[in-house]
Amino acid sequence: MARQYSKSAAENVHQEMHEMKEGKLKSGRSGKKVTDPKQAIAIGLSEARKEGKKVPEKKSASKTATKKSAAPKKAVARKSAPKKTTSK
Repeated sequence: MARQYSKSAAENVHQEMHEMKEGKLKSGRSGKKVTDPKQAIAIGLSEARKEGKKVPEKKSASKTATKKSAAPKKAVARKSAPKKTTSK
């Protein structure tokens, strides 16, 4: 059976986990310190993808959103607020 991840991609993840444990790993835009191991793994896999290593494609949220939006939506009738009349 074929491997999903290359050894070099696993090495990227290992390196990011090591940096997280040392407190040196920072997140992208905000630059905050990464403390969650899952986030460290995601960063390692992302960098491996950028380098062209063998890593499965990222599961996108848009695929699940299209499945949910495929169901028909029910129309909800809204009552309009009564118009205020000014007395003169």
